[in-house]
Amino acid sequence: MEFETLLSICLGLGLSAACGFRVFVPLLVVNLAARAGWLDLAGELAWMGETPALVTFAVATALEVGAYYVPWLDNLLDSVATPAAVVAGAVVTASVVTGIDPALKWMLAVIAGGGVAGAVQTATVGGRALSSVTTAGFGNPLVATGELLSSLSLSVISVVLPILAAVLVIGLLIVLWRRRRRGLAAT
Repeated sequence: MEFETLLSICLGLGLSAACGFRVFVPLLVVNLAARAGWLDLAGELAWMGETPALVTFAVATALEVGAYYVPWLDNLLDSVATPAAVVAGAVVTASVVTGIDPALKWMLAVIAGGGVAGAVQTATVGGRALSSVTTAGFGNPLVATGELLSSLSLSVISVVLPILAAVLVIGLLIVLWRRRRRGLAAT
């Protein structure tokens, strides 16, 4: 496997994890990075770097970010955001992975990209539910801000330092797996 292909896989994993925190922030970052020439998109997904996609991703990002600051709407949004994060994680991974057979790329995108996004999104849903129960929802704006900053930071790190992003994602998945295991053992 070429080093460039490995970097593109690391980039895809980082961006897909960022989709688990906020669905549209990584898509907007990908668009901006592609438009700036920092990122090459796979041919069939080059539309993600075009102006209509920029407008769509910017509006969707603003609506998504704003909705998470509205009490009750934040928890309701999680029911839609969870499947959307999985799809976005798969698409964003497929858009940046290069140098491998298209069938393998899409398998990787769906399994790894969608899986990572889904795992992170599931953890954020649990965190928000815990915040809702323990703070009567008053802590949810703080949780929403943390998720937004996590998504933005991980998206930018993925574009600039994809190997670091992959290491961070692996670390995050290990932490989530251990917490889940401890939670199952406690019940």
